[in-house]
Order: sequence, then C-alpha cells, then structure tokens
Amino acid sequence: MENKMFCYQCQETAGCKGCTQVGVCGKTAHTANLQDLLIYVTKGLAEVLTALRKEGKEVAKEWNHQVTENLFITITNANFDDEKIMARIQSTLVGKEELMKQISNQKVLSAHARFYTENVEDLEARAKEVGVLATANEDVRSLRELITYGLKGMAAYLKHANALGSENEEADTFLQSALVKTLDDNLSADDLVALTLETGKYGVDVMALLDGANTGKYGNPEITKVNIGVRNNPAILVSGHDLRDLEMLLEQTEGTGVDVYTHSEMLPAHYYPAFKKYSHFVGNYGNAWWKQKEEFESFNGPILLTTNCLVPPKDSYKDRVYTTGAVGFPGCKHIDGNAGEQKDFSEIIEHAKKCAAPTEIETGEIVGGFAHNQVLALADQVVEAVKTGAIKKFVVMAGCDGRAKSRNYYTDFAKALPKDTVILTAGCAKYKYNKLDLGDIGGIPRVLDAGQCNDSYSLAVIALKLKEVFGLDDINDLPIIYNIAWYEQKAVIVLLALLHLGVKNIHLGPTLPAFLSPNVAKVLVENFGIAGITTVEDDMRLFFGEDAVKNENKITADMIMGDILRAHEGAAQILMEAGMHCLGCPSSQMESLGDACAVHGLDVEELLTKLNK
Repeated sequence: MENKMFCYQCQETAGCKGCTQVGVCGKTAHTANLQDLLIYVTKGLAEVLTALRKEGKEVAKEWNHQVTENLFITITNANFDDEKIMARIQSTLVGKEELMKQISNQKVLSAHARFYTENVEDLEARAKEVGVLATANEDVRSLRELITYGLKGMAAYLKHANALGSENEEADTFLQSALVKTLDDNLSADDLVALTLETGKYGVDVMALLDGANTGKYGNPEITKVNIGVRNNPAILVSGHDLRDLEMLLEQTEGTGVDVYTHSEMLPAHYYPAFKKYSHFVGNYGNAWWKQKEEFESFNGPILLTTNCLVPPKDSYKDRVYTTGAVGFPGCKHIDGNAGEQKDFSEIIEHAKKCAAPTEIETGEIVGGFAHNQVLALADQVVEAVKTGAIKKFVVMAGCDGRAKSRNYYTDFAKALPKDTVILTAGCAKYKYNKLDLGDIGGIPRVLDAGQCNDSYSLAVIALKLKEVFGLDDINDLPIIYNIAWYEQKAVIVLLALLHLGVKNIHLGPTLPAFLSPNVAKVLVENFGIAGITTVEDDMRLFFGEDAVKNENKITADMIMGDILRAHEGAAQILMEAGMHCLGCPSSQMESLGDACAVHGLDVEELLTKLNK
C-alpha cells in the first residue's frame, strides 16, 4: 500500500516502524504532511535568521518565538487543525521573505531558504515531498530526526519560559543553527552525533531557564498533599503544561463560583506556593493524558488544553474543549494570546457556570513537590539513609505515560522494587505508580515526584548534588538506576540532556524509538549503554541481582488481598484454613494482608511464614 504520510516521532508509531496511512495519535495523513511542510519552511526561516546573525544584524525575539511555536505545533498530540497549520506555514513564508530583504549577500542562502509560493495547491504538493523520507540515507535520516525531535522538545520548554518573560538568545541561536545543519549534506555521521550531544547541552540550559522562570514566578515546589476528590461546584479542568495560562485562569475565576482542577501534567502546579492562595484551586482530576476520553466525559465542565497532549475529542464533549497556545483541533474553540499577553478566559468561565459539577471518580490525596530545592533541603536525611543502608538505590522512572498495555510493566516494576529503593520521577509516567501505597523509608516517601517532564532537570540537579556530597568523580558511580518511559519529543530532549551530563546505562521503554536506525542505535548502545526493557523479573535480576527476583515473588503484609489471591496459587486455601472465610467479598479483597490479619486477630508474621513456604 502506498504511503499517504510518514511519521515515526512518537513511541506509539504503527508497528514501531512508522505511521503511513493515518497517525496512531489520530492525525490524518493531510495533517501529517502539513506538519512536515511547517518544519520545512521553519528550517528555511531558521537559515535566514542564522544568516542575519552572521552579518551582525539583530533578530527580534518575535522571530525566535515564531520558530519555537512552529516546532511546538508539530509535537505529538498538540495540533490537529489543518487550517491553523496552513496559516502558520503562510505567515512563516511571508515573514521570511521580508527578512530576506535585510540580508546583504543572499547568494549564501540555499534553494531551501529561498522557497516561496502563495499558491495553496503548490504548498499542498510540496507538503508531500518534504517529509522524513526525503533523506534517503537511513543513518543520516535517523540522526537528523533525533536532533529535530530534540529541538522540538527544547522549543516547547523555551515557549513556556517565554510565556513567563524569560529568554535565552544563545539557546534560540543554537536551535535555529541546528535546524539549518539538519539540511547540510556535507555533515558526516560523526558531525551529526556531535550535534546531537550539543543539542543535549542546550537542552540542559533551557530546562534550567524554565526551572528558574517557574520558581522565580511561583516559588520553589514544596512537599504538598493534593486532593484527588471533587467538590459540588461547576469547574474548569486544565490540562497540558503551561503554568502562566493556569495563573491567568485562576485570577479570572476567583470569586465566580467556578472551581479549577488540574489534569495529567498540570498536577505539579499544586506544588508551587503561589498557587496555594486560590481557595477554588481544588485538586487534580483523573490520570495521565491518554485516559482523557473517559475523564473529560465525566468531568462535566469545560476543559482547557494549554499544550499537548490532546486526544481527538469525542463528539459528546467536544463542545467543552477549549485550546490555547500551540494546541488546536477543528471545531474546538481557541483562546488567542501570545507570550507575554493577557488572555481572556471569560467565554470558558461562562460556559463552566452552565455545567454540572464534576463526577467523582476517586477520593484521597497524593503527595508530590520533591523538586531539587525541596530534596536538597532534606539532603542530610537522604544522605544519612544512604550511608546507613536504609536506602540502597534510587530508581529514576521519569518520562511519559501512554496507551500501550506494555506500559503496565512500570506499575509492576514499581511494585516489585526492593523496599530499600526510592523512585525519583517527573512527567506523567508517575501515574503508573503514584497512587500505589509504596510506603516510606524513615519518613522519606518511596516515590519522590519532582513535577512535570521538564522537571527532569531537578532529577539531574539532585544527582549532581549527591555526586558532590559523596565525593564521586563520575555521576554513574551513584546508586542510581535509570528506567525511563518515553512517548514524545520532550522526552527526547530530556534523554539528550542526560547523555550530555554523562549519564550512561539508561533503559528506555516500553520500546526503543523507531527513528533510531540499527547503526545509530548501535552507537548509542556502545558509547552510552542505552538499552531497552525486558520483563520485570529479568530487569529486577539485572538491576538488583538474583535475591531481588526471589523477593519479588514474596508475599508481604502490605500486599492487597486480591493481588495475593490472583498471583499466588494455593494462598486461598492457607488463608481459609487460618480463619479468613470472607475471601470472596470485594471489600475484603481491597484490604492489605496486614489489615485483614488485624481484623481476624491473626499473627501476620506467622501467616506470612506459611504463605511464603
């Protein structure tokens, strides 16, 4: 079957090879081709901006913002609106033509940079010619796309920093010059590998910029209990990553009787001191982005998508979905406003007032707020726990969640971890285990959530500080395991940032990126120890040795009764003989073995000895 499109930038790409007819994400072939064209013309704009700088001419920050927003629009699950994407293509071409007039020596520009047409049919035709497969050499293509996807992630983080008034001209300059280099046929594979690592270096800089922008504006994240229940008021649900959008919405909803909840990657907003003054900022509703079809339905009120991840909405709630920034979907209302501008959320607020309160889907609290400042405030306690052996290892499980059932590996992995390990997390990967009762070690929770995906920067800062405290020469000598779940391009820049910092032996899952050719994958494996995941049992053996596998199958007092009955043949008979005759009762299966023993007046240690024989 002839390809209608080609896209392999996300983890869920079809067959782990590439989407060729329609995107697994839901984008059509036409949308995919327009996104390819937007990248193509953005690279042309980047070449013009780079040429202007070489001539010593100033580049206005608005052009930097144009480049970053163009890239952001093409990130997985951000924009499905063909009309909007075409408008960006056209505005980019018009702007580039105006800028070219300032260049003294236009002969230095490639045909690519000089491309211009106002004819929509010509643009549609060009869109089918300029995609990923336009680069014939598989390895060059792989490296170019690895760099481009890293730059997309970097652009997203720059965009968030820009929204808070923070700029990094050096990072913008690099980003644009790197885009140009992905067009240079004279660059060797070694040159592109070097550019890949340099992209990681600027990824660190941009994440530091965003960290400074967020904490400078909203304070340092602090240990916080976040409500996951609901109140009986109409409400707006905010998804995505943009804290400035959230702030403006909270300001405009204050005193209106409309509550505000976060969803997915917006959960960490609750950790910032500045947002705690809003009494109508109720809590977090639901889970990771991919569950939004059911959770947006039950929320009942309008939803504001500030960034990715948007799943094509069902007709039953599509009229309640509002987009802003780089996000777009045909038929959904869009709230305009550029970086630094005030946005008017009055329409979505009035909409909310006419809606029912959210349907409760869970109750309780979850704990987070362990970004670098908070963890370093606990440094003495953490270091002492490591020195005494109370904490044997840290496991970085940052990254993304997704639809694939294979991602349940991360839930099972978290459950199977030895009790003397602590999970360091950031990003929506946390939803695979942040509601499990994994306990604590001497008061230190066994899941330390730093925040959004960009807060993986915090995990790097923590690692570097621990390296300093323990007097180590190499970051890889720390008792830290990296088992990272990836999904889209922001995870790519996090990976490249870690490689730049010298971190090795990172495990990526649930699959390795389809855009890594065998030869490029080999380079990453041989030079950085990049690897995939296997089974929980085999990975436990790899990370912790044979004893961990034995302990993994061991029944413990904190295990849920239902899990014990499902996973351990013969357990039911032992429990019945001990006097537990209500095993078929659903409520009994939801309590821990320890609680069940307390109810029945049984000695839990004695029962564990029998169960684990």
